[in-house]
Amino acid sequence: MSTTTATLPFRIGEPDIECRYPVIIGKDRVIGQAMRWHRDWLVVTTEGEHNLRRPPTGTKGIDMAATYLVEEYAAGAIAAVALDQVRAEAPQPLHGPVPLLHPRMPASARNLLGARIAFAGLTEHHWRVVLHGFPGSDNPWYLACELCGWSGVRYWSHHRGRNGNPPSIYRHDGGCIGEDQVRELIAAYQQ
Repeated sequence: MSTTTATLPFRIGEPDIECRYPVIIGKDRVIGQAMRWHRDWLVVTTEGEHNLRRPPTGTKGIDMAATYLVEEYAAGAIAAVALDQVRAEAPQPLHGPVPLLHPRMPASARNLLGARIAFAGLTEHHWRVVLHGFPGSDNPWYLACELCGWSGVRYWSHHRGRNGNPPSIYRHDGGCIGEDQVRELIAAYQQ
């Protein structure tokens, strides 16, 4: 005879600037945060960080992470904290120099070269790093658009262009200053 545990209702909240999504139960209790790092999904709870690895084919990583957190909470393995506390402890943008590499990135020759290339590309295309150094091409990176002031998560892989071409003229959600103005301000689009 098998027993089934009733699932606890939850919702996924808005991510912080490091793309950590709070998994919320009740009105405002966070049982953990879920984030993606190099295709793996990780959760951060009152008991620390745990790597869930890659989700099975056909499963969304955020859903896998939320299910894991609900099961751990139902089993009494983790505690919930107030959403206001999670928001208060969230990373804030830096107002000064940003390190070359994200703290999770090993300082290998390849990563250092990739970081220098990424920073040069961002400068050329009028982006500013707001938090942490280079996280790798396919990890979220909180950036600010120097053309209009928008800030949010972007990925270096979306900014680097392909086959010697500049990146897409599309900059971010919410619109920017306009494609013609972008072309005028960025030398790579004038060639």
